[in-house]
Amino acid sequence: MAGLINNLLILLLVFQNSSLGFRNPLSVFKRYKDTTRSLSSECLGNNRPVISLGLTDFSLDIRMPGVTPKQSDTYLCMSLRLPVDEEAYVVDFRPQASMDTVHHMLLFGCNIPSSTENYWDCDEGTCTDKSNILYAWARNAPPTRLPKGVGFQVGGETGSKYFVLQVHYGDVSAFRDKHKDCSGVTLHLTHQRQPLIAGMYLMMSVDTVIPPGEKVVDADIACHYQKYPMHLFAFRVHTHRLGQVVSGYRVRNGQWTLIGRQSPQLPQAFYPVEHPVDINFGDTLAARCVFTGEGRTTDTHIGGTASDEMCNFYIMYYMEAKHAVSYMTCTQNINPDMFRNIPQEANIPIPVKSDMIMMTHGHHEETKKTDKSSSLKQPKREEEEVLDQDFHIEEAVDWPGVNLKLGQVSGLALDLKNNLVIFHRGDHVWDGNSFDSSFVYQQRGLGPIEQNTIFVIDPSNAEVLDSTGKNLFYLPHGLSIDKDGNYWVTDVALHQVFKLGVHDKEPMLILGRSLQPGSDKNHFCQPTDVAVDPVTGNIYVSDGYCNSRIVQFSPNGMFIMQWGEETSVGKAKPGQFHIPHSLTLVPEFGQLCVADRENGRIQCFRSETGEFTREIKHKLFGREIFAVSYISGGLLFAVNGAPYSGDIEPVQGFVMNFSTGEIIDTFIPVRKSFEMPHDVVASEDKTVYVGDAHARTVWKFTSTEKMEHRSVKKAGIEVQEIKEAETVIEARLKNKPASTESLKKWEKQHMVEQASPGISFVLITTLLIIPIVVLLAIAAFIRWRKTRVYGADGEHKLESSSGRILGRLQGKGSGGLNLGNFFASRKGYSRKGFDRLSTEGSDQEKDEDDGTDSEEEYSAPPPPPVSSSS
Repeated sequence: MAGLINNLLILLLVFQNSSLGFRNPLSVFKRYKDTTRSLSSECLGNNRPVISLGLTDFSLDIRMPGVTPKQSDTYLCMSLRLPVDEEAYVVDFRPQASMDTVHHMLLFGCNIPSSTENYWDCDEGTCTDKSNILYAWARNAPPTRLPKGVGFQVGGETGSKYFVLQVHYGDVSAFRDKHKDCSGVTLHLTHQRQPLIAGMYLMMSVDTVIPPGEKVVDADIACHYQKYPMHLFAFRVHTHRLGQVVSGYRVRNGQWTLIGRQSPQLPQAFYPVEHPVDINFGDTLAARCVFTGEGRTTDTHIGGTASDEMCNFYIMYYMEAKHAVSYMTCTQNINPDMFRNIPQEANIPIPVKSDMIMMTHGHHEETKKTDKSSSLKQPKREEEEVLDQDFHIEEAVDWPGVNLKLGQVSGLALDLKNNLVIFHRGDHVWDGNSFDSSFVYQQRGLGPIEQNTIFVIDPSNAEVLDSTGKNLFYLPHGLSIDKDGNYWVTDVALHQVFKLGVHDKEPMLILGRSLQPGSDKNHFCQPTDVAVDPVTGNIYVSDGYCNSRIVQFSPNGMFIMQWGEETSVGKAKPGQFHIPHSLTLVPEFGQLCVADRENGRIQCFRSETGEFTREIKHKLFGREIFAVSYISGGLLFAVNGAPYSGDIEPVQGFVMNFSTGEIIDTFIPVRKSFEMPHDVVASEDKTVYVGDAHARTVWKFTSTEKMEHRSVKKAGIEVQEIKEAETVIEARLKNKPASTESLKKWEKQHMVEQASPGISFVLITTLLIIPIVVLLAIAAFIRWRKTRVYGADGEHKLESSSGRILGRLQGKGSGGLNLGNFFASRKGYSRKGFDRLSTEGSDQEKDEDDGTDSEEEYSAPPPPPVSSSS
């Protein structure tokens, strides 16, 4: 048995070491941050800088030898000789530093360091011979592991013999306690020959000036590449506080291909290049940094202090060993005119939450002590909570919109005034008789829908403000609204796309041929949705139930291009669709995301080129994703389909972090139940609307503070509120409506709490005093009875008995009443000022509840698209 366990452990280690090793830095940020707190004054690991990791591998600990910088913007260097003479390869970099003390670190490779001292001021230089940058770190970036078979070559006849660590200490206020810093980096090296040699390409602006108050300043860098092919696998951006976004590209034959794009205010890690990019002889490498001078009163120049700026774009690459070049730089702009054609995404700052910026800058604010005897220090929450978004989506149970009389709800959008716009089918229904096998509509005899199909709804009270769309449509489907307020809709029966003015009776533009399905540039086949780029005005149509493509048109309706194909047998590949059902534009990233319905995933593409960028797919999605909606700030909303027979994933809504693809929250309604949530739309304040084709209704959801973040400083009163809320939440998780009494009771209590915070104090005081008064009254009564029955001897016994009772309420050696000690003995009480109450389970727990308690009925798997796909 022991041998079997050992073999399993070895296999596990081999599997881990064979993986690519690159993970999204935001997804591992919290776990890594937990292990990189400020180091103590003892230089951990410095006594054993070399540790064997087996027959061929070893680790090398490169640390500052306990330094205390005396002034801000100090650059200190130290060197360490490679402990072996033969060739070795660096395959892993693990930083040992915190942004609390270190602004950034660089690791160089060379043969002759500028000093032989334990450490020195880097103004003296780093190396006296040629040096190569091997690694760069800043702002709590997580570790970097190279792809399998790739390594930085060191030692031997041609590799570097020394490592030189340069540490920039920006603000030395962290050293007021005179502690010694031992920041650095741990390397994993191997003697196994790597077939591919890694190198670093640094693109850097050296002459940019940022005028004070200037909103946008671009720093552009471009160089011709004139060496053997290199293959890019990671990138890193670096600026100081004024940097908004940094982007890097390969330019070949006039075509711009993204290498990487990131906010320099996020952890400055080496991020993986999403899609392989190769650089050949004759290509051009180009990069742009976007700065703002707002908040500055003087010019800001490129320089080495924290008040200066930098514009750096680092690229990690690998080359065949026989042609390998370990380090290259680009510091010029060979063709300024070419940047007129740079993709629009390079000019759009990536939004970063203010608390995320504070975190990456190393600020850890604490609540000030106003009363040393009673105030407790409240540390800043861990990074996982910051990234996890401090809100929760739940139904607005008092919104009357669920009672609107609607047909099958197919599309939702928000107009320029943030009113909700609903697209529905009136008295028409899509069923198995609607189309023949050639997708030709079979119910034309019914005529167009005689009711208004487009309603404009007041978002606060669900009052119908306007309505239109009578006698125009047969089977409405998708709806969107452009930046000018025009309606764009699709009709799957007509196989057409329409542009409608708000008050126009006739369409302003029609795409497709009426009632004629097709797959060329002039025909659609049951088009599902439409999106209009707010910058370019280009039109994107998802087509559809019987085509598997995205079609792009100019603002006046001229065909530009199309992409996509049917899903092949087996796993769906990028760019393949099985009913592209819903579209949403992501302007900050220049992307278009598609709800690939029957493949149960979201696919995103570059809106200008149709180039695939990413897939978002989770087990919780189940087999279908019906709709998707994006809001600025990096949030993506989606709804899935009802589970197939035997599946357990519930039908629900999702909130996701667009950058990482991670699910932040899920939601379902309290009133009624999701049956076929067909479309979703969200506003900037995180208000979400979901329209259901089968339930023929629309729900409104709003963002609220997460229950587990509420304090219990209100003692019994707030605990009661949480318990009442649990009733509502539990019902919502089980997809069952809570009782009206529970809802009303919870709402009433919540309203009273917000309206009259002073009442809580009075109630708490009363609740605390009543038991004491009762206890004293009982003690007095017992004493009176004992005195009457036993006389003086009874009085003595009473004092002994009551003393034991009251002793629990009194502090040691204190004659006063110590309620803290009394309540501290009670289960669940904490002295820390507040406890977090967990009223919701994990995702897995929610799944189990939803899957086992759902009242939805699914008698059979959904029929084929021609008859099912409302």
